[in-house]
Parts: sequence; C-alpha cells; structure tokens
Amino acid sequence: MPPTTSPTPANGDGAPVRDRADACPGALRLHPADDGRLARLRLPAGILTFRQARLLATVAERLGDGHLDITSRGNIQLRGLGESCGAELADLLHGAGLLPSEAHERVRNIVASPLAGLDGTAQRPGADVQVWARRLDELLCASAAATALSGRFLFALDDGRGDMAGLGADVMLLAQRAQGRQDARGVRGTQDARGAQGVDTAVLCIGTNRPERTASGPLFTAFQVAAADAPKAALIAAETFLTVAAAAGPGAWRVRELPSGHGLGEAVAAGLAEAGIAAETTSPPPDLPEAGPPPPGPVTAGDGTTALSVYAPLGRLTAGQWRLLTTVGGSGELRVTPWRGVIVPGLDPAGADASLDRLRAAGLITTAAAPSYGVSACTGRPGCAKALTDVRSDAAAATRAAATGAVPDTTSTGLVPDTTGTDAVPGARPVHWSGCARRCGRPAGGPGSGHVDVVATADDSYEISVRGRLLTTAAGPELAAAVATARTTTVTR
Repeated sequence: MPPTTSPTPANGDGAPVRDRADACPGALRLHPADDGRLARLRLPAGILTFRQARLLATVAERLGDGHLDITSRGNIQLRGLGESCGAELADLLHGAGLLPSEAHERVRNIVASPLAGLDGTAQRPGADVQVWARRLDELLCASAAATALSGRFLFALDDGRGDMAGLGADVMLLAQRAQGRQDARGVRGTQDARGAQGVDTAVLCIGTNRPERTASGPLFTAFQVAAADAPKAALIAAETFLTVAAAAGPGAWRVRELPSGHGLGEAVAAGLAEAGIAAETTSPPPDLPEAGPPPPGPVTAGDGTTALSVYAPLGRLTAGQWRLLTTVGGSGELRVTPWRGVIVPGLDPAGADASLDRLRAAGLITTAAAPSYGVSACTGRPGCAKALTDVRSDAAAATRAAATGAVPDTTSTGLVPDTTGTDAVPGARPVHWSGCARRCGRPAGGPGSGHVDVVATADDSYEISVRGRLLTTAAGPELAAAVATARTTTVTR
C-alpha cells in the first residue's frame, strides 16, 4: 500500500514543502508494487450496485490476484495487476459507470454515514446523506478547479450520529435538526407533508483533521448552512482551500498542512457569500459527536427490512466472497464502509439470519465476538518493498492463537489486562498491524484513536503501543499474548 503520511520537509510554520506532484494511486494511475500494479477505485459514500460489485469481482479475477481490498476510506483496491492492463481496466470501469470523469477519479474521496436512513437513529430517520453524496460528487466532477485536489483530500458526510467525525476529514457536513416541532423523544425539528422528521440545516466543518486543540475542544472553522446548500458549500470550501494553499506556497495537500494564519475560514466565508449561500459562522461543539462503526450483524431498518453489516478479515475479500454479497438478497446495493466492512440493505427479515449464516460460512465477520473483528493490517511482504515482514500472516497467526487460547501466560509481557474495556472502547480495542513505521492503512482518530499499534521492527520483533505510548516489544510465541493483552490494557489518555 502506498504511503499515506506527509513528507518530513517543512517550512518555518511547520507546513510541508513539496517539489513533486501527489502520487496517490487511482483507477487510472496505477501504482507499481512488488506484487504487480495497484489500482485504487474511489467509491463516493461507498455505494455500489450489485452489477458494479459483480464487475469488480470479475476484474479482480481476470486482471488481478483475485482479491479486493477495502481501504480505510471505504474505497476498493485491486492488486497484482499486469503492467499493460490499464486500458482494459479503464474500459471495464467506464462501462460499469464507475468512472464518470477521468480527470476527477482520484479526488472523489467522499465518505458518508453507512447506516444513514437504515436504522432510524440519525438526525433524519426518513432520509439520509446519500443525496448529499450524489450531489457533491456531481459538483466535484463538474469543477475544473477540483482536479487540483490531492488524492488524499477527504470529504465526510455525517448524518448526525457522529460516525464520520473521527475520520479526520478536511471538509465535513454534519446534519442537524432545525428548530420546529418536537418528536416523541423531545428532539426539535421540522416535518414534511407526510409527517416525517426532517433536517433543514448542516454544519460545514473545515479542518477537522487539524491537530490543534483549545481548552474547549478541537480547533476548526464551522458554518451553519441550509441543507439544500450543503453540497455546494462543501465544494466551495475545497476550491477555496486550493486557492489558500497555492498562496501559502507549494506543499499543502490537506487542511492540516496549511501554515498558521492561513485565513481559510475567512476566505470560505467570502466564497459562500459570493455564491449566494447564506452561512452563519457557528461555534463548533466542544467535542464533535463520536459514534463507533456499525457492529457486525443484522440491523433493523425503519421500513421493516433488515440490513446486514459484515466485515472483511484483515480488510481483504476473495472475488468469491465479494460476489456472494450480491446473492444474499436486498435492495441491489452495497455500502462499503471506512472500517473495512460492507452493509447489505433491504433484506426480508425472514431470510436475514440464513443470509448472515451463508456469509459467516464463507469467512466474513458477522459478529462482534469473532476474534478477527477489529483486526486490520497493511499489505506487508511480499506485496510491499518497504515492509519488514509478512505482516498479514503474523496478524492472522496471532489472531488464531488468541481465539483458541493457545497463547502463553501474559505475565511475561509486562501488561495488565482490563477485561471490561477502557477508553470508551467496549471490549477489545481495534488493532492495526504495520510492516514498517509508515503504518499505512491504520485507523483514523475518534474512537479508533485508542487502537493498538503493532509495528514491525528491523530485529524481527514488533513494537506494541496505544495512544503513542510504547507498551512492550514482543516476538515469537509471546507476540500473540502481548497483542491480546494490549487490546484490554488500561492506558491513561
């Protein structure tokens, strides 16, 4: 997996200075890796039709290594591609409607609450942010300026539950209820002609990936805009970022990389006013709402149907497993999530359990009790030249050992387990295995910021840390025990 971190050279403000273009891979710009070429396909809001999903399974088998990787942004990676397959890959993706604009294919980085409109717990039970996602994607693909965005620039659309708030987006839209009638829970909002609760406003948050914090919480700029204007406002924020970044000098690919005193907030306010979008500067909440990822298993939808939430072991599925997702029933749509999972909505409740059993039998994660739930890993050897070890094999072996109880006494690790779970993370923390210090693909902030970091070292061992605190170094038979214990070890924030 290509690097996701910024280069180290910086100017006096700490902003990066780059003398090269963004090399982030795409579906057309293939990345050379040790196991062949790599393609990364952006899926705005993670949405795929069954037809598109089946096409990707066929592509993986015909042109790649027969697997599909789900990224931490809910995109799809194909590995093991041949050097000369680019044109055929592009033709297949065009035919499936997955490349609406070649010039914009790497900038369509849009994540959205995957359960929006399905479970009735968000700000708008009867609707969802998928409408925003479709409109924002259309606006992006129609903007000549947006082609200059880095392949790392991220939009997040949160339906109010807070699951997107921890992903470190550059521009985020957070749905809010407008003032009006109260629903049965006492939440104020507006109602349409059918009596459905609605969302009239959105908070446009800019720079939610900036590291600075004040005494009252994270530091970023926020505007309240009408829900109908939200996608256009998000595009204006991104285009304005490009103008501000260019004025600051070469280097900033993301909002957090702008130098201090950049003035992005003021420039966005002016851009919104010029576009005729009414925007009120608002004080960001001291702490953005933060909800965790959808747990694996069935989800009861407001319309009486059932959605299935499943996860890919180590973020990777075979073409056969992927194709199976399109055969268990549902509405004809898949929602790929930023936590390396997939939502299958619209199933008949009578057959949902049987469908979940089929997916479990095929090797997908269908319950939070599965030992592999919450375990992710980078590509490692032999696919990545920078990796120090075959990290996926090590992660799988450690997970199997922990599942069967075949681990040594944890006393040797020097860690004290807390089986109740800590840091607001129920049960075991998520764990990410990295083949080198770049830590490619590791979870973003929010609830995942307390994940266990397992990083390979040059001496054939792994450093195990939580929240930047090194807990222990382990190798061999002690490794599985050390990781398992770190997942439930009390760590002070």
